[in-house]
Amino acid sequence: MSESVNAGIFETISLEEYTEEAMRNYAMYVINDRALPHIGDGLKPVQRRIIYAMSELRLSADAKYTKSARTVGDVIGKFHPHGDSACYEAMVIMAQPFTYRYPLVDGQGNWGSPDDPKSFAAQRYTESKLTKYADVLLAELGQGTVDWQPNFDGTMSEPRHLPARLPNILLNGGTGIAVGMATDILPHNLREVAAACIRLLDKPKSTLSDISEHIKGPDFPTGAEIISSPEELQQIYETGRGSVRARAIYQVESGEIVVTALPHQVSGTKILEQIAAQMQAKKLPMVVDLRDESDHENPTRMVIVPRSNRINTEELMAHLFATTDLERTYRCNFNVIGIDGRPSVQPLLGLLKEWLTFRSDTVLRRLKYRLEKILARIHILDGLLIAYLNLDEVIRIIREEDKPRAALMKKFKLSEIQADAILDIRLRQLARLEEEKIRGEKDELNAERVDLEKTINSKARLKTLIKKEIQADAEVYGDDRRSIIVQRAEASAFNEKDLIGADPMLIVLSTKGWVRAAKGYDANPRELNYRSGDEYLASAEGRSNQDAVFLDSHGRAYTLAAHTLPSARSQGEPLTGRVKPPEGAYFTGVVAGDVEQQFVVASDAGYGFVTSLKDMVTKNKAGKALVSVPKGGIAMQPISILDLDHEFLAAFTNEGRLLIFPVRDLPVMARGKGIKIINIPTRRLIERVEMMSHVVVFSEVDTLQISSGKRSLSLKIDELEHYRGERARRGLKLPRGFQRVDKVERIRGDE
Repeated sequence: MSESVNAGIFETISLEEYTEEAMRNYAMYVINDRALPHIGDGLKPVQRRIIYAMSELRLSADAKYTKSARTVGDVIGKFHPHGDSACYEAMVIMAQPFTYRYPLVDGQGNWGSPDDPKSFAAQRYTESKLTKYADVLLAELGQGTVDWQPNFDGTMSEPRHLPARLPNILLNGGTGIAVGMATDILPHNLREVAAACIRLLDKPKSTLSDISEHIKGPDFPTGAEIISSPEELQQIYETGRGSVRARAIYQVESGEIVVTALPHQVSGTKILEQIAAQMQAKKLPMVVDLRDESDHENPTRMVIVPRSNRINTEELMAHLFATTDLERTYRCNFNVIGIDGRPSVQPLLGLLKEWLTFRSDTVLRRLKYRLEKILARIHILDGLLIAYLNLDEVIRIIREEDKPRAALMKKFKLSEIQADAILDIRLRQLARLEEEKIRGEKDELNAERVDLEKTINSKARLKTLIKKEIQADAEVYGDDRRSIIVQRAEASAFNEKDLIGADPMLIVLSTKGWVRAAKGYDANPRELNYRSGDEYLASAEGRSNQDAVFLDSHGRAYTLAAHTLPSARSQGEPLTGRVKPPEGAYFTGVVAGDVEQQFVVASDAGYGFVTSLKDMVTKNKAGKALVSVPKGGIAMQPISILDLDHEFLAAFTNEGRLLIFPVRDLPVMARGKGIKIINIPTRRLIERVEMMSHVVVFSEVDTLQISSGKRSLSLKIDELEHYRGERARRGLKLPRGFQRVDKVERIRGDE
């Protein structure tokens, strides 16, 4: 709605429309004029203005260093009306060899360090000029290659972009955060990118796989190693998005770990602080000392001293890679402003092709500009040649005519430019004009004109010219790859068990469910002091960095870290304070050892199977279902197996029956009821009249010692032949006096 107020006309719009339009304008300004680089020269506006201002100050690579404050003053006074500190910081980044792969600014003084990139001196102290590499961006600037725009106050012009001869957008990369979008382009190797561009010029239909033969991956200024897989790198280049992992390089010298290269933008001081913090927190007991031996000859040399030669270096470094900046992940987002002036995320192939289009347009404009200059010069030479051939008449006209230019134009049919060129020559110069000299220059220019016209009108010749120029620049500015690309295993940090010793421990469980652990295996668990009404139930030999698994009567398994158990010097503590068994359940056994250790797990109903310790472990305080116990049955103490294929299982019932068969007859399962070990009538089981009372695993060289009251019976394998049979049979009765078996022990034949 509009209305007239006094002599003015005002337009009324809603606050919502106004703020939306203002935000849109601000977003476009931030995207195009501040945050994102242009695909042509790979620079953001502030960077471009710094480079251009330095070229205008004639601060080329061959010039003397000039105070940085002079450059910053020119930039913010002529082209970039923003804060001088932000402008200077952008200049510093382009001068840091550890930040830029191919620096554009050559700095003298304190320009920061890898440990602290922002520790640079103030602009009034440092001096700077352009590097030789900056010629790649500036050499063709005055050759009609770019469009120009007014500066912020309209008093002078500045280039919209610089005529880059190489894809600087990939070589130095860049980061930026705009409104609703960001860019993260990692640096690449100049020779590799140049080779990829030449490949596309020779074979425009080349695929990403073809280009990947040249561009293996990013190439950081610091010499770390890139550990991303080829598939991950391929995915980044296909989509323009992803992440790259880089890892420090180390070597072992006299038992000490020496780090010689760090990932890009990682501080060595910070890494030492991170490692020292873990040492102080006693989370890194295998490291006893840290040293920083970096100097001018060895910019990165960090020494990590392990406690002993027995420390696994690879495992230690894997932990440090996972918990410190020795390994770092870099985000990739190839978001750039294209030739059309719009931001977009470009895959590698699309980015290279669009840059080659930009380069082709730039070279074409340069050639046309040069052709125009040649034609203009030939035109002038034609006029000078006429003047030479008619020298006396030209002198007469100049001396006698009031308007010599018009007279010359009319007499010799010259253009204004030709007439002015003749009039601008001094008499003594005109007298010395030599026809051969003029004709020689004209012939040279005509030859160049013909060549330029052929190149302009031929796409093949234009591509050849671009290719030769890229090759020439690659030879001048190219260098070897610094970041090697290798595949490494995924780094993982130590868990709590890895940080403690592997000391032998004897875990003891009582009938009331109290648990404790004794150091070593020498203690006799039956002779320990127990609470009134309590007694020894079971024990297991393990180590302090292993898990202890407890089994309850319902067949559920519970896991506790062995090193967290109370000392055997006390009476221990109840397991129910650590785990939550179901109501009515009580603990019946405990096992420990290596996760691959196999056990026979069974219920006194006569069913069982073989499983490994790793299938028993759980993090759930309520445990996990391991043995499905039939009605009337109870889960028993698991029995360890040393050799599944060559050992035997002896199953005893409380009525004195014994059945022996190979352990391999039992199935290997993760959990379940298992299969029948010895046949017990269901009615007798439910009434708890008969049940499987003991299970023992033994070998051919072992002896079984069977105890009943004060009597004992020792039997070897040949004496047990009578009791051998097929699994799930009823078994045979033991001799008179051993109808009630109290205890069965396996006496190893090698003891």
